[in-house]
Amino acid sequence: MDRSTRTFPLSPRRIFGMVRRHFYLLRGSLPRILEMAYWPTVQMVIWGFVTQFFMGHSSWVANAAGILIGAVLLWDLLFRSQIGFSMCFLEEMWSRNLGHLFVSPLRPYELIISMMLISFLRGVVGLLPSWILAFVFFEFSIFSYGVGIVAFFSCLFVMGWGLGMAVIALVLRFGLGAESLAWVAIFAFAPISAVYYPVSTLPEWLQVVAWCTPSAYVFEGMRSVMIDGIFRQDLLVGAIFVNCVYLCLGALIFAWSFFGARQHGKLLQMGE
Repeated sequence: MDRSTRTFPLSPRRIFGMVRRHFYLLRGSLPRILEMAYWPTVQMVIWGFVTQFFMGHSSWVANAAGILIGAVLLWDLLFRSQIGFSMCFLEEMWSRNLGHLFVSPLRPYELIISMMLISFLRGVVGLLPSWILAFVFFEFSIFSYGVGIVAFFSCLFVMGWGLGMAVIALVLRFGLGAESLAWVAIFAFAPISAVYYPVSTLPEWLQVVAWCTPSAYVFEGMRSVMIDGIFRQDLLVGAIFVNCVYLCLGALIFAWSFFGARQHGKLLQMGE
């Protein structure tokens, strides 16, 4: 028995073993690294030039220079958090390594924690070039707006993890035929996340739905910081509360799918 589990049922060695596996996988694959950085960088450059154009034609954008760039960077962070989490699991399925992992002492919750850490690593690697170019080309740094933005920043990572658990649960339930959900699921939240416009723009009934997503609180909080210079603690508390709900639901859905897959032997025979 692993000594670290004799007194505590969580093994840092197993968790960081998984993190190291995926770190080496990324380090040895230049195409994987380029793929992570490509889309956030292209998005930032496009919206950066759009912002420059709007600053001369829109008083709203002119009053908060960089607000669209900030929205793009934060939205890409949410997307990278969710896709990074899901990709860790899909990599194991594509390599048919899932069965090997779970005949080892690795526990499901240790796998989840390791995927959260890997998702954070992938997110930082993927977004760092776009953050640097945003500063070089457009003199915009999202961190210049203080701790408030960083707090909202963290909430997006947590939301991505909650959604990622739900996505991989569906893949476990329906097989690799559902793997495309890893790329498209997050975009169902884009219209109600109020990324580029206030929640008040939405119809009243849809505003209720929007406030059920952590991302709506985050982007409203971002605009409050960037436009009014006010850090809305109520929006941060709302984002944290809804994130707790998302994490709990994601964990329950994953546990249900995982134990069902293990009972039916799907961990060793995962396919279409």
